Amino acid sequence: MALRARALYDFRSENPGEISLREHEVLSLCSEQDIEGWLEGVNSHGDRGLFPASYVQVIRAPAAEPPAPAAGARYANLPPGGFEPLVPSAAFSAPVQQLPPPAAAEPFQLPPAFPPAPYSGSYQPSQGSDDDWDDDWDDTSTVADEPGVLGSSYPDYDAAGGGGPASARYRLSTRSDLSLGSRNSQQPGHPHHHPGGGAKSSATVSRNLNRFSTFVKSGGEAFVLGEASGFVKDGDKLCVVLGPWGPEWQENPYPFQCSIEDPTKQTKFKGMKSYIAYKLVPSHTGQQVHRRYKHFDWLYGRLAEKFPVISVPHLPEKQATGRFEEDFISKRRKGLAWWMDHMCSHPVLAQCDAFRHFLTCPSTDEKAWKQGKRKAEKDEMVGANFFLTISVPTGPAAALDLQEVESRVDGFKSFTKKMDESTMQLTHTANEFARKQVTGFKKEYQKVGHSFKGLSQAFELDQQAFSANLNQALAFTGEAYDAIGEFFAEQPRQDLDPVMDLLALYQGHLANFPDIIHVQKGALTKVKESKRHVEEGKMEVQKADGIQDRCNIISFATLAEIHHFHQIRVRDFKSQMQHFLKQQILFFQKVTQKLEEALHKYDSV
Repeated sequence: MALRARALYDFRSENPGEISLREHEVLSLCSEQDIEGWLEGVNSHGDRGLFPASYVQVIRAPAAEPPAPAAGARYANLPPGGFEPLVPSAAFSAPVQQLPPPAAAEPFQLPPAFPPAPYSGSYQPSQGSDDDWDDDWDDTSTVADEPGVLGSSYPDYDAAGGGGPASARYRLSTRSDLSLGSRNSQQPGHPHHHPGGGAKSSATVSRNLNRFSTFVKSGGEAFVLGEASGFVKDGDKLCVVLGPWGPEWQENPYPFQCSIEDPTKQTKFKGMKSYIAYKLVPSHTGQQVHRRYKHFDWLYGRLAEKFPVISVPHLPEKQATGRFEEDFISKRRKGLAWWMDHMCSHPVLAQCDAFRHFLTCPSTDEKAWKQGKRKAEKDEMVGANFFLTISVPTGPAAALDLQEVESRVDGFKSFTKKMDESTMQLTHTANEFARKQVTGFKKEYQKVGHSFKGLSQAFELDQQAFSANLNQALAFTGEAYDAIGEFFAEQPRQDLDPVMDLLALYQGHLANFPDIIHVQKGALTKVKESKRHVEEGKMEVQKADGIQDRCNIISFATLAEIHHFHQIRVRDFKSQMQHFLKQQILFFQKVTQKLEEALHKYDSV
């Protein structure tokens, strides 16, 4: 039968040769072989074209004798026996939650390594349109060529963080119980050798066919399957503790804040190159540094790659034109201030070496900046090794129930979906209301004011002395309505704009969580598969327990991140709504005051 696939997400075609998909839509595939991350097929409307392979799930038919290939088949390189399933069919029953690749990607491009941004649905590093990557970071040497850079020599591992020979460092590996264990258990004399053919060691937990899956790209799959190995320093450990509401990240013992002030236009190359620099003042050092947007952009990319189960806040969107306009610079500074607040408030991100380097490296020391930059880029605790750094509670009181974890994550998934819809609706409503205030309301109030002034001018034609005060009162009423129109036009900057800035930041967070949930869901799927193998007598209990222990680490981290999100969300929305309502009260007090002034003008008539 024809190859088919089910769409996991909506996809809107934006380039020639692409077709649009709708979630749950069933498509016919021209071939199961993807072309650099893209598949070709026909959607339910009969349109034929390309779509991202990561957006669909191939529907596996029960194994059967394959029919002879059609004479005019589009792809003649399929194996004559068809594709044999690489994993049990039950492995495909678990829903895949993956954040889509960039909507604006050209055909035949691999998906980017970074998560999407809140506005365009994709994150792209700077490419010349905004604070482009110029010569001050260019250099011919590669990270691998740098002697003494992080990871090139273990005794000098941590020059900045108290590492070196005296630093506590532990080699952690998860390979023994799957790779080595599965081989050694087949050898005679090994304690897990089974004379009857080694049936319990023959089964292995399958790998995902979709190699672009976030679960795979993040290293989560390799970690759960026991293929991570690396040296972990004490300073690299990320601790999850049990709080009153469940797992949470261990608090930063030295909390701090960082202000972003005084965006200034600077030049280089004798005025040929212009850029905006922002002054950063961390509270724990008091030493100001200047950073450009590209520095923020680099830091975001590093953190998004390093922390697959942590929601790294998105930066304000890029802009190709008008980068030096006052309104844009002011809006970007406010967006970066929110970004910085969320970075400093996160117990893990605030203590990350790359973030510390970003905040403390002197702006004038280019050599020190490049050294720290290369050190961060050579960090070995990324991918599968990142999960080795997570330390979780132990003991019976800290045991996680698989069904309870799945229920909590599913509940959070539903919550984020509803919150995403609500924030988009509120953003649209607030934007429309602000637009009406700036244009429509201002115009209407000034129209009323102009009418009162017209009546005053008509009354002046009566030439009666006793009516002079009335004429003046009418004229003042017209001026009052003119002023109220200006109040309306200026007000969104005070109340609605800050709310929309906050919503934009949270739309970025909400765009991150499908990937985070997908990593945790992928780990749970592996645990269920290993338990099924144990029940069928195909896998040793010890091996399955190792998979569950590693899944628990990912679950602890995911639940801790969910807790932090809720905690910071309550703080932010409480503060922002208080600010919004106070500004609304002040606004209507100003309107009332202006109307009262106009009213008193009639007392002397």
